[in-house]
Amino acid sequence: MIEPMIEIEGVSKSYDGRAVVSELTLSVPKGALCVLLGPSGCGKSTTLRMINRLVPFDSGRVRVGGEDVLQVRPAELRRRIGYAIQSTGLFPHWRVADNIATVPRLLGWPPARVRDRVVELLTLLRLDPETYGAKYPHQLSGGEQQRVGVARALAADPEVLLMDEPFGAVDPVTRDALQGEIARIHQATGKTIVFVTHDIEEALRLATTIAIMDRGRLAQTGTPLEIVERPASDFVRDFVGGQGMGLKLLSVRRVADWLRHGETAEGAPIAADATLAEALAAMVTRHAGRLPVADGGVVVGTIALADLVR
Repeated sequence: MIEPMIEIEGVSKSYDGRAVVSELTLSVPKGALCVLLGPSGCGKSTTLRMINRLVPFDSGRVRVGGEDVLQVRPAELRRRIGYAIQSTGLFPHWRVADNIATVPRLLGWPPARVRDRVVELLTLLRLDPETYGAKYPHQLSGGEQQRVGVARALAADPEVLLMDEPFGAVDPVTRDALQGEIARIHQATGKTIVFVTHDIEEALRLATTIAIMDRGRLAQTGTPLEIVERPASDFVRDFVGGQGMGLKLLSVRRVADWLRHGETAEGAPIAADATLAEALAAMVTRHAGRLPVADGGVVVGTIALADLVR
């Protein structure tokens, strides 16, 4: 069993007598990408901010890495937990390299180590260090600013990365690219990430586990496939997709699960770990009823349109 990195036990928060989060209990495994999903006002952003004590909770307990967050000084806790938000929060009069170096310098890292970390992170986020390190935030596109914001959140190599609707303000094409970057970074670093969104498509694409919230309470937790295949209530079913549930299933199931072993087909192969939605899109684009499937560069079978429709 994977040990929990974040444990939220019976946590509640009210403002002026109105409950925003009520008796919330949630465990996030080490190395998971947990998406807090739900409609506006359901308490997901408040929950995220209670993890690093940006918002104090009224009752309950929060532990990070087995340590009660109330036993850690807030400033120290926030230096240990990366935090990325929609507006990026970059210092406008500091160059990109200085923005990324903020927390390592506060922690007293040697200058050479700070420089190496800035180069490492810019490279990880696919921003050329020589080109971007000396730029100011206003010289960057919205997508580039978000990448720098993520780099800054990762700068001190935190155990946990909190992301509060970080891509909500960028255009759809840039958002798609940034989602791909986060999925790649999660796979490369193994960080525990808690990601807030109200976008079900974003959640299904990124999450290893999803926690759906409804009016401050936990409605359901599970893998993307579990949430789509076995919604725990009418609320979850309606929120996840209702009449569009079939298309949602295509986005969480993999080609490997529907592979026709040993069969052959013409054309460029699709990866075995691609989603069925990606396979369907490729079939439509190519006007093909069947695609070859490759695993590790070796063709191992086919995927057929008839199986997806069935």
